[in-house]
Amino acid sequence: MAKPLVAVVGKPNVGKSTFFNKVCGSRISIVSDMPGVTRDRIYADAEWLGRQFTLVDTGGIQLKSEDVMFRHIRQQAEIALELADVILFFCDYKSGITAEDWDVASLLRKTNKPVVLVINKVDNYREADLTDFYSLGFGDFFAIAAEQKQGIGDLLDHVISFFPEQEEEEDSDAIRIAVVGKPNAGKSSLVNRILGYDRTIVSDIAGTTRDAIDTPFVYDGRKYVIIDTAGMRKKRAIAADSVEEYSVMRSLNAVRRADVCLIVMDAEVGLSEQDVKIAGFIHEEGKPSVVVINKWDLIEKDTHTVELFKKKLACDLAFMDYFRYITVSALTGQRVGKLMEEVNYVYAKSTFRCSTGMLNDVVTDAVRAVEPPAHSGRRAKIKYATQPSTQPPTFVFFTNNAELVHFSYRRYLENYIRRAFSLDGTPIRLIFRDGSEKDN
Repeated sequence: MAKPLVAVVGKPNVGKSTFFNKVCGSRISIVSDMPGVTRDRIYADAEWLGRQFTLVDTGGIQLKSEDVMFRHIRQQAEIALELADVILFFCDYKSGITAEDWDVASLLRKTNKPVVLVINKVDNYREADLTDFYSLGFGDFFAIAAEQKQGIGDLLDHVISFFPEQEEEEDSDAIRIAVVGKPNAGKSSLVNRILGYDRTIVSDIAGTTRDAIDTPFVYDGRKYVIIDTAGMRKKRAIAADSVEEYSVMRSLNAVRRADVCLIVMDAEVGLSEQDVKIAGFIHEEGKPSVVVINKWDLIEKDTHTVELFKKKLACDLAFMDYFRYITVSALTGQRVGKLMEEVNYVYAKSTFRCSTGMLNDVVTDAVRAVEPPAHSGRRAKIKYATQPSTQPPTFVFFTNNAELVHFSYRRYLENYIRRAFSLDGTPIRLIFRDGSEKDN
């Protein structure tokens, strides 16, 4: 049985994201006075009195708005309601009951789910007159001040009373996939195609995805968590202290906690300078990756098209010549199944581990083929090598003098090891130390 799902819903600016962040213990949802900042469903695990559950933050519901974005937000909120086990209906004490509250209340009454009415921004419960909120028809309610964490404990006590007795602990073996790239490269469309349903908002409006959104799923019997991220524009194009700046920070953090990164580029636009910078960040973080050339169905192709794209990638991504790529169409689903095979492939390479004996046999062959060059009459000698860790595969070489190992020879050893163990698709790390293993 999966963890219970608790959905936080209400009109815009009632403090849903503030409550979400306080309960989850970190600033996962973006908090702003700007309506519509939370656009997709945002999930995070939480715990109260030993009971684990998943909290989902939703965008502010405006049922009568004709704005395209608010229609998207409403659709996302409705999906959250379908999936939820418990619904927290947030209202704002300071603004009182509004027509939007009545609209949301009418929607929630049709769900046949447990609905808990939460009156937020009540800084002084004893002096507050809350009787009007009974008219919404949900019976007793909970008055809280999310920003000050007042009343949250009593609310959560009530929420967990709806949970079933038995809960299954979350599996920790899921592969985390971060989908990154520039705005409008088709990241959200690709995520939705992989999942098989509209998990995230898809729009021609650049910047639709604001948060890094985690969604667990199972594919061919294997467990994954896919992370749809905000599009990353050039730094100079992003205003300081803007919502977009925080969104990009979340995207970078998603890379850091991912097991595999999908670098999504637009086939019509081609590989840009910003795509290369994103790839460089992923490389520096030591993450395996797949370059995903999306919108391939829109390209006029001949027998040389793929080869020309490959040459362009090889030139611009020379610093990560281990890269793997695939052409797909999120719109038609072309090769999306093959993409998941690529994810599994590069993940397996990043978790590769060899025995010490095998590694030293390979290193011995490499040194016999090409000896380290001498510098000022001195030559580096490699005594021993070990692999202490994976993700990325990391190899430590013990030498007579690490400073004698020239950069070009380090590069030679890296390429030799990569070829010997077929470690394409993932960075590898080589560390050189003085002395023997026993000395360190």
